Amino acid sequence: MNKQKKCVFAGTFDPPTVGHKYVIDTCLTVFDEVVVALMVNPQKKPTFSLEERQEMLRLCASNDRVRVVTFSGTAAELMKKEGADVYVRGIRGAQDVEYENYNFYATKKIADVNVFYIPCPQELLHVSSSMVRTALQFGISLDGYVTKEVKDFILKRAERRKD
Repeated sequence: MNKQKKCVFAGTFDPPTVGHKYVIDTCLTVFDEVVVALMVNPQKKPTFSLEERQEMLRLCASNDRVRVVTFSGTAAELMKKEGADVYVRGIRGAQDVEYENYNFYATKKIADVNVFYIPCPQELLHVSSSMVRTALQFGISLDGYVTKEVKDFILKRAERRKD
């Protein structure tokens, strides 16, 4: 019996961007299953609710080989729970590499985890969830930052909040 290749890609996804979608799509070329984990961090105060972020992830990563989960523990605990031995991280630049390396070495002390870094394509280097939140604050177009489905979700949410 062949062992199924499974990876975990975790984050806050507040909101999920085209950069996140790129990482997920890249994972689908390598892994049989991609577990996208919406991590709950009590120290963060997200703009979008947990339920909204779950729905946006489902819209962004709609594929039968992608499963969206919510988790409030450590990445190492999630990996064990999911039976995955590959943890995927998207990186934009040197600062991300340094940050992810610190996390990698800390996690390695807890669990035997393989980490794959997926570099961001040059045309997406400026994309981040914080940039999307800033664009929303100032009424700037979300085109090029989020998928059409996520953009439609965000705009409908804004309309509901006006009422």
